[in-house]
Amino acid sequence: MNLDLILDNFLSPPILFFFLGVFATLVRSDLEMPTQVARFLSLYLLFAIGIYGGYKLSQSPFSTDILLMLGAATATSFIIPLWSFALLRLKLSAHDAAAIAATYGSVSAVTFITAISFLEALDVPYGGHMVAAMALMESPAIIVGVLLARCFAQSPAGKGKPAPKQNWSSLGREAFLNGSVLVLLGSLAIGLMTGPKGWESVKPLAYDPFKGVLCLFLLDMGMVAAKRIKDLRSSGVFLVGFGVVAAVVHAVLGILIAKALGAPPGDALLLASLVGGASYIAVPAAVRLAIPKANPSLYVPMSLGVTFPFNVIIGIPLYYAIIKTLWSST
Repeated sequence: MNLDLILDNFLSPPILFFFLGVFATLVRSDLEMPTQVARFLSLYLLFAIGIYGGYKLSQSPFSTDILLMLGAATATSFIIPLWSFALLRLKLSAHDAAAIAATYGSVSAVTFITAISFLEALDVPYGGHMVAAMALMESPAIIVGVLLARCFAQSPAGKGKPAPKQNWSSLGREAFLNGSVLVLLGSLAIGLMTGPKGWESVKPLAYDPFKGVLCLFLLDMGMVAAKRIKDLRSSGVFLVGFGVVAAVVHAVLGILIAKALGAPPGDALLLASLVGGASYIAVPAAVRLAIPKANPSLYVPMSLGVTFPFNVIIGIPLYYAIIKTLWSST
C-alpha cells in the first residue's frame, strides 16, 4: 500500500481540523460549536453535494451500468445488516445487535463527502449517480434492523412472545423523510432538472466554499467523536474491533462489486466509502423511535467514535490504494 496516500490525507486541512476538534476535547478547551451552526453546516454539505451530483447526472443520463450500480449499492443495505446481526448476536441482546446492524448497513454522509474531497484533491473523476446511491442506501438498513429486532427479541417475560407492534407510519417518515435525506434527494432532483445553467447560478455558493465548510464541520465532528469514544470503554474490545473490521470488510465488498460492474476508480472509492461507512445521524434517530430498548451508548459511539475516524483518516486512502492495485492489474 502507498503510505503517501495516507500521509497526504492525514495532512489535508479537513482531517487536521478533525484532529483539532479531538485535541480541543481532550484538553478540555471551552471551544464548542453551537447546535444550530453545526446543523447548518451539515445541511450545507448535503445541499452542495446533492445539487452537484444532480448536475453531473444531468450530463450523463441513466444507463444500464448506472442502474446496475444503484441496484447493487441498495442491495448491500439490505444484506449487510443480516450478517452483522448474526455476528453481533453472539455477544449482545437482539435489540442492541439489531440497532448496530442497522447502523452499519446504512451510510455516513460525511465519510462520503470526505471521499469526494479526497478524489478532487487527486483530480480523479466520479459519477454524479453515486450521490443517488448514497440516498438510496440510507433507509433500507433501518427497515431490516427493525424487522430483526421484532423477529428475534423476546418479550420482557422472556417467553419468546412477539415483540410489540411497530408504528410503521412513523418509522417510514423517519427513514425516508428525515431532514438529511430530504435535503439530499431534493438537491439532487433540482440539480438534475436545472442542469448546467442551474449549476452555474449556484456554483459560487455550492462549490467554492465547500472545503472550508467541510473543515468547520469536521472540527465539530472531532469534538463529538472524542466525547463519544469514552462511552465504549465498558464494552471491551469486541465492539471496537467490529467497528474497524466491519468497515474494511464492507468497503472491500464495495470495491469488488464496483470491479465486477466495471466501474471507474472514482466510483469504486465512493461505493467503498458508502458500504464501509456507518450512519450516526439518520439511523440513530430512527432506532431511538423504533427500537427503544437498544442502548444508544453502543451504536452511536461505535459509528461516530470508531468507524468514522478510521475511515476518514486511514480507510479512504487504504481503499483507494486497493482500488489502484486491482484496476492497474487489468
